[in-house]
Formats: sequence, C-alpha cells, structure tokens
Amino acid sequence: MTLMTRWEPFRELATLQDRMNRLFNEQIGTVGREESLLGGSFVPPVDVYEDENAIQLKMEVPGIDEKDIDIRLENNLLTVRGERNFEKETKEENYHRIERRYGTFMRSFTLPNTVETENAQAAYDKGVLTIRLAKRAEAKPKQIKVNVQSGAQALEAKGGK
Repeated sequence: MTLMTRWEPFRELATLQDRMNRLFNEQIGTVGREESLLGGSFVPPVDVYEDENAIQLKMEVPGIDEKDIDIRLENNLLTVRGERNFEKETKEENYHRIERRYGTFMRSFTLPNTVETENAQAAYDKGVLTIRLAKRAEAKPKQIKVNVQSGAQALEAKGGK
C-alpha cells in the first residue's frame, strides 16, 4: 500500500527560515553577548493583572536599589526606569560566565481612562516592584438586582386586570 503525502512548499520554506534565524542568532549572540550583558539594556519581566478595584503591575528587578528606580505617570502613560550596575569586585577577564543583565531599562504602559492616576502606589519588596493603580468609582462594576414578578403582578403593575 502506498501512502501519499501532500507537499506544502511554504511549510518547508518556514522551516528553512527558522533554521537560518537560529544559525544567525547563535553566531551573532556569541560575538557580542558579553558586551551587551555589561553595557546594554535589559527588560525586566512584568505581570499585569486587574480586579474590580485596581490594576496592578509586578516587575522583577532584583539587585536594583530603590533609589535607582524612577516611576512616572503622565497622560495615562506609566513609565518605569531603572539601572542595575555591574559590581566591579572582580576583574571582568576573570569571569568564566556573565549571565545576569546589567545596564538601564525602561518599560512603558498605556493605562485605560478608568484608572485614577492621583492615587497610584508603589512598593518594593525582595526584588519585586509592585505598582497599584486604583480604578475610578464609575469604572467599578455595579450589581443591579432584578425583581422577578409573577404574571398577575406584572399585569397589575401595567394597569391591567
């Protein structure tokens, strides 16, 4: 029994492109990796979540002093900037491996109009920066109770018999 396979040229092209991208990333990554880790920038991971009262952001920024973090809120744009400096305890040429990122970072988030920007709060604990942005009162969900009437009560309410 012969099994026929459908040929999809675009799938093969995509596979080739993925392989080429991996090859270039490996070559370019090894040449400038140490330089970019020491003098470049990095992007700390952020969790953004929302409940009925506020929007919260939790950003991982371990090893950064509180004084090196700048938080600004202008025109519904939240911007967090900071810098992690390389500790010069040992000469760079004595390092076998440098994987931690150093340098400056900047993250910006566009906020919805439902946020009350005047009451923003920030806390820094164990390398995690937490920013809490309260929602305006009109933006909070409201529950409306529905009164269920029987058929006879509904007719009486409409003026019928």
